[in-house]
Amino acid sequence: MQMEPEEKNPESKYGEPRKFDPTFKGPIYNRGCTDILCCILFILALLGYFAVGILAWSQGDPRKVIYPTDSKGQFCGQVGSPLEKKPLLFYFNILKCASPLVLLEFQCPTTQICVERCPNKFMTLVKALLKEDDREYYKQFCKEGVDMTKRAPEILKDGLCPSILTPSKNFTRRCLPALETLKGGVVVVGNKTTFRDDYAEKNINATDFLEASKKSNVVVEARAVAMRIFEDYTQSWHWILLGLVIAMLVSLIFILLLRCLAGVMVWVMIIMVVIVIGYGIFHCYMQYASLKGQAGSDVTIKDLGLQTDFSVYLQIRQTWLAFMIILCIVEVVIILLLIFLRKRLLIAIALIKEASKAIGHVMSSLFYPLLTFALLSLVIAYWAITAVFLSTSSDPVYKVFNTTECMYSRDTCEPETFNSSNITAECPDAECLFAFYGGETLYHKYLILFQFYNVFLFFWCANFVTALGQVTLAGAFASYYWAFKKPEDIPAFPVFNSLGRALRYHTGSLAFGSLILAIVQIIRVLLEYLDQKLKGAQNKCAKFLLSCLKCCFWCLEKFIKFLNRNAYIMVAIYGKNFCTSAKDAFFLLMRNIVRVAVLDKVTDFLLFLGKLLIVGIVGICSFFFFTGKIKIVEDATPTLNYYWVPILTVVFGAYLIAHGFFSVYAMCVDTLFLCFCKCEAALFISRENML
Repeated sequence: MQMEPEEKNPESKYGEPRKFDPTFKGPIYNRGCTDILCCILFILALLGYFAVGILAWSQGDPRKVIYPTDSKGQFCGQVGSPLEKKPLLFYFNILKCASPLVLLEFQCPTTQICVERCPNKFMTLVKALLKEDDREYYKQFCKEGVDMTKRAPEILKDGLCPSILTPSKNFTRRCLPALETLKGGVVVVGNKTTFRDDYAEKNINATDFLEASKKSNVVVEARAVAMRIFEDYTQSWHWILLGLVIAMLVSLIFILLLRCLAGVMVWVMIIMVVIVIGYGIFHCYMQYASLKGQAGSDVTIKDLGLQTDFSVYLQIRQTWLAFMIILCIVEVVIILLLIFLRKRLLIAIALIKEASKAIGHVMSSLFYPLLTFALLSLVIAYWAITAVFLSTSSDPVYKVFNTTECMYSRDTCEPETFNSSNITAECPDAECLFAFYGGETLYHKYLILFQFYNVFLFFWCANFVTALGQVTLAGAFASYYWAFKKPEDIPAFPVFNSLGRALRYHTGSLAFGSLILAIVQIIRVLLEYLDQKLKGAQNKCAKFLLSCLKCCFWCLEKFIKFLNRNAYIMVAIYGKNFCTSAKDAFFLLMRNIVRVAVLDKVTDFLLFLGKLLIVGIVGICSFFFFTGKIKIVEDATPTLNYYWVPILTVVFGAYLIAHGFFSVYAMCVDTLFLCFCKCEAALFISRENML
C-alpha cells in the first residue's frame, strides 16, 4: 500500500526534497540569466550614483572642512592662495563668541582674519600706537591696508583692528586665549586674571575668555581628542601596519595548520582561547589589587564623568573590576557552551576536517577575500569622498553683523555691494561678514536627498560585493563536493569559473538580494536618526515603540543575511533566480532545522573561537609593546597620548583579517552542509521510491 506524501514525509509542508539524480556533477553550466529586471535596475542605479558623484565633485569643495574661513569667506593657509602663509584664524573680539548666536549659526559675530601666528603678549591698540615696534607688531592682526598713523578711535570705528590683544595659542588652526587654571580654580591668561581695555574703559576678567573660548568652537573637547588621536596615528602608523601584517601571517599559518591538523588544531584553539581569556582575568585582577590604597583609586567612573584623557580611567580600581567581571562572564559562557555541546563538537570537527580538505583542493579560495576587501575599500572610498563633496557643496552666505540696534541685523548681504548700500547709512557700525555655508538653489534644496541616495547606494553596493564573494566561493566548493573522483573531477580554476558564472548569469539575483538587505539597513539608519532626534523627548510611548522597531528590524536584518547566504549557495549550484533559490534554501533548512540549529551553529562557534584566539594573541602582544613592557624593544616604543589608540586599531584590524580568512572556512562549511542535506534528502526519496 502506497503511503501519502504527508505520511511518508511529515515535513512536506516545507516542500518535497529534490529527487536523486546520479548524473548530477555539481554546479550547472548550462544556465541562463536570472532576475534581469533587477540587473537593469542595479545598472541604472549605479549610473545615477556616478551622476551624483560627478555633480558633487563639481559643486563641492573639501577645503571648507580642511581650512578655517575668514570673514570674507577666504581659506586660511590654502596652498597657492595669497593666504598660504597665514594658516591661523584670529578673532577681533573673542568675547562675542560667548553669544548664543554661535550655537545657532556656528559663527562668531566678530571680524575674523587669517594670520601667520597667534599673538603671544598682552597689548591694547591705544598703547601700541605709541611705539613704532608695537605698531608693526599690532598691524599683523589688523585688516590689510590699515593706516596705523590714525588715532585709535578712528581705526576702531572702521573696524580695522581689534581693541586688545591677549596671549593666544593655536588650537585647531584658531587663535584662542592661552587659558590656564591655577590651584583654587583661578583662571589666568598669560599670568593675568584681569585686563584693561583702554578704549572701552573697562576691565575684562580671564573667566570671560574661558566662556568665549568654549563657545567659539562647540566641539572643542571632541576636536582636542581627535587631534591627539591623529598625533598618535602619525607616531605609530608603521607599528600598526606591522601588527596587521603579523595578524595576517598568524591567520594564514593557522589556516594552513587547520588544513593539515584540523582535529588537533580545533582542540588547541579551544584550550588557547580559555587560557588567553584566563590570563586577561588574571591581569585585570593584578591591576585591581595593585591600585588598592593608592590616592584617588577608589573614585567611581560615575563620579569621574567623561574625561578626554582616557588614561585616567585606568588609574581607578572600578575600571579594572569591570574588565575582570566582563572577562569572567565571557569565560564562563564559553566553558558552559563547551560542556553542553561536547558531543556535537566531534561532529563539527569532522565537518571542519572535510572543509579543510576542500580548501586544500581549492587553495585559491584563501586569496579571494583580498578581492572582496579591495572592492569594499573602493565602495567605502567612493561613498566617503562623495559624502564630503556633497556636504561641502554649499555657497558662502554673508550676513549683517552690528553692535547697535539695526533693522537689517542678521539679514543676508553681498560684500561687493555692501559699502554702497543704504544699510551702511542707517547702521554705520554694521559689517557684512561671512556667516556659514548654505544656498537656496534647486541643487541645495535636494542636497539631503543626494546624501540619502549616497548612503542607500553604499549599502546596496557593499552588500552586492559581499554577495558576489559568497556566490563565488559557494560555486567553487560545490564543485569539490559533487566531484566523484577528487581531484580529477574538480574543474580547473574553480574560483575563477565560479566568479565568471556569477557575473555573467546572476548579477541580477545578487542585486535583488542585496537590494532587500539594503532597504532594511537604510530603515535602521532612519530609525537611529529618529532616536537621536527624540533623545530629549518626554514621550515614553514613542520611545518604547521606536525601541521595538529598532529591535525588530535588527532581527529582520540578521534573518535576511542568513537567508541570502543560503540562497546564494543554491544560486551557485542550480542557477535559478533569487526567489526560487531562497525558497528552496529555506525549505531545505526547515526540513533540517535541528541540524542547522545545532551542528552548523556549533561549527560557526568554533570558527569564532579561532578568530578570538588570533585577535587575543595579537592584542596581548600589541598591549605589551605599546605600553613599553617589553624590555627588549622598549626604546622603539613610540610616545603616545593614548596607547589604546594603536592597540584598538591593531585588534580591530586583526579581527577583520582573521574574519576574512575564516569567512572562507565558514562559506565552505555552509556550502558542504547544504550540499549534504540536499544529497541526503535526494537519496532518501530515491530509496523510498525503490521500496
